[in-house]
Amino acid sequence: MGVSVILPILNEERDLRESVSAILAQNYSGAFEVILALGPSSDRTNEIAKELAAADSRVVLVDNPTGRTANGLNAAIAKSKFPIVSRIDGHAEISPTYLTDATALLNKTGAVNVGGIMAAVGKTKLEKAVATAMRSPLGVGSSRFHVGGSAGPADTVYLGTFDKSALLEAGGYDERFTRAQDWELNFRLRKNGGVIWFDPSLVVTYRPRSTLKALAKQYFEYGTWRRAVSRSHKGSVNVRYLAPPTALAVNTLSFILGLVVSPIFFTPIAVYLALLLLGSLIVGRDLIEKLILPIVLVTMHMVWGAGYLSSPKGLMAEEE
Repeated sequence: MGVSVILPILNEERDLRESVSAILAQNYSGAFEVILALGPSSDRTNEIAKELAAADSRVVLVDNPTGRTANGLNAAIAKSKFPIVSRIDGHAEISPTYLTDATALLNKTGAVNVGGIMAAVGKTKLEKAVATAMRSPLGVGSSRFHVGGSAGPADTVYLGTFDKSALLEAGGYDERFTRAQDWELNFRLRKNGGVIWFDPSLVVTYRPRSTLKALAKQYFEYGTWRRAVSRSHKGSVNVRYLAPPTALAVNTLSFILGLVVSPIFFTPIAVYLALLLLGSLIVGRDLIEKLILPIVLVTMHMVWGAGYLSSPKGLMAEEE
């Protein structure tokens, strides 16, 4: 059965060639195409994409003038010609048997979407520390697609390989969401009676953000838009997502009261930082990583929490 691999592309000069090469090198026995939805990149991304398309007829280009992920994905789906759609990112790299394994799981489980491990792998010292944080419960909680776990039904998965008919029936990606599009789509697929299936045998290598500023921007948007999903779909709040905003509120209050009332109120924030330091010493793979990890973890937790708490109601005004 044919597969349309879709990628929303914006400013992916660093990783695009490797990402597409890994897809083209699949040992999949059926036909497949690679559809790149090109946003208005400010680097050489689109030039590289055109070179890839010229070198291999399986690479198809579509325009995504907005540059927004959901818009690009929908444009790629509209262009796709096969009954299975596999979503990949331009800074992700799939294993050689990914398409074979994913399509086999779709058929075996009857799921409408299957996905696996978001295997974060860094190259620089900071990227490696971010990768360690992203693959640890310390950084992202107990999400199976981050930390692993047994195969079975899940609320959401990383990226995903879809039954295209179920994807279209659900209405595709909601273009109002800048982030959290995957979680929101999987919620609607489950609401329609579909099964989202996680399997750890599906591994996608993910390249983390290369600067602390970029990481902070990413996690602020994660928090902001995860709150928007919660507003749009009542009852979709997970306790795990409340941990960062709660930690931010408690730590902020602890710091203020410790300054103006009594040093005893510094206890909560001191305990939080001590646990992060201890955890970093345990999961960090070398001295440099053990030193960087606390900074990365604080950034991920506090910035995600700030995005969640400051997420404006008007962000999803159409739903209210």
